[in-house]
Amino acid sequence: MRRLAALLLAPALAAAQPDARYTMADFARVPKIDAHVHLHGELGRFAARLRADGMRVLTINVNYPDFPPLATQRAEAVALARRHPGEIAWVASFDAHGVDEPGWTARTVASLDAARTAGAVGVKVWKDLGLDVRDRAGRLVMLDDPRLDPLFDHLAAAGTVVLGHQGEPRNCWLPLAEMTIAGDRAYFAQHPAYWMARQPGMPSRAAQLAARDARLERTPGLAFVGLHLASLEADVDELARFLDRFPRADVDLAARIVHLQRQSVAGRARVRDFVLRYQDRLLYGTDVARLAGEPEGEFVAEAEAAWRADWRWLVTDDRLRSPEFPGAFRGLALPRGVVDKIVRLNALRRFPGAWDATMQAALPSP
Repeated sequence: MRRLAALLLAPALAAAQPDARYTMADFARVPKIDAHVHLHGELGRFAARLRADGMRVLTINVNYPDFPPLATQRAEAVALARRHPGEIAWVASFDAHGVDEPGWTARTVASLDAARTAGAVGVKVWKDLGLDVRDRAGRLVMLDDPRLDPLFDHLAAAGTVVLGHQGEPRNCWLPLAEMTIAGDRAYFAQHPAYWMARQPGMPSRAAQLAARDARLERTPGLAFVGLHLASLEADVDELARFLDRFPRADVDLAARIVHLQRQSVAGRARVRDFVLRYQDRLLYGTDVARLAGEPEGEFVAEAEAAWRADWRWLVTDDRLRSPEFPGAFRGLALPRGVVDKIVRLNALRRFPGAWDATMQAALPSP
């Protein structure tokens, strides 16, 4: 009971002291949501860590070759949500290959409707649209392809939240030596199929993002979250223009906080001002992933280390360094109310009912 009371009291204290700040000691006492993880297999130790750290998560299915088949991912997500109700919510996805085959739309709509009935709180649209999926004529299928209109019209009409990962970081189109983040250099060296600097003839970054933006214009009622800072991670001013253009869209921070930190080396005030201005549009996420068969203890330690490091950047003004890039930067020292929005309240509003009563009770009255 004391644990529940502490979780519910934290938001009330933040509301009463709008300029107050959290500290590292507050980490486990403040209810939080990591709205972008990928979970597979048995996760009893991870669930215990969620409870200890006041964390809830959103596990996202994705048609990624390194992950199990989508049917397996869905079954695992359903099982995890049932095993840990109120702590783990999930998002479905679909395979866009065969989009021009007879019956593809009807089958995909039926599959996603079934996922929603089984508890999915959204649908992920992955970067394979624009980078991999081709029609029978050999042409790449972009996100604004008219053949996708019936699917997105259906999702919009159903009020389904669409989580979009379109394109890649700007580094994807650069030579390794010019990439700004060590993790990007490692990822694209290991996944050359997604390294556009090595794929001549593929659509440009601008074309990928233009197709995403055109889809949002073609389906204006779509509830949309641009994953990974909507692939606009390199410049908060460019990201601000996207958010201003599409006021119904949010973005998540998953695997892109490091890009904001890099911008903070020379421009902390600009990054902090951006976060304050768009505090209602930012969802916290990490993109940590655990595959079945991998040691659970290592995954739990990785996830908690990421959560605590990100919390430190959000709530303190400590002088920090990252192994991902040279130079020191300071934490943002955000007010409690802003932190609450980023780490919990924005996700609760975007995915109502996805988590337990403790999280829902943390919502302020309208």
